[in-house]
Amino acid sequence: MDDRRKFSRIFFNANAYIAQSNIRWPTRIIDLCLNGALVERPPELNVKSPDLVLHFTLPSSDISLQMKVETSHQEKEWLGLRTQHIDVESISHLRRLIELNLGDTSLLDRELSLFIEQHRSGALKE
Repeated sequence: MDDRRKFSRIFFNANAYIAQSNIRWPTRIIDLCLNGALVERPPELNVKSPDLVLHFTLPSSDISLQMKVETSHQEKEWLGLRTQHIDVESISHLRRLIELNLGDTSLLDRELSLFIEQHRSGALKE
């Protein structure tokens, strides 16, 4: 893990889409953390677009998660997304998913506290 990274990432291979208004761009999630995701970069997406929302469904379930995101970094094939807002139900499911993959509840509790603190202060940076 990069020393600058504050949130543990889990590999998560899943179909998703990024939405802006009425437009949807299909993508694939590579990994997730409480503060965002790494996805395949949709070629048509303007990465500087405001009001992007990442949508995905947990595998083998009907549980859908969504989070308002902004671009944190980009490469030719990948797009790093930083969470700007996530609803309580989505973060609860995301927390559980990460907890099951990390196997360390205390680490995740610290990260969730950090996420809440940064969100309240408006300093959501990874």
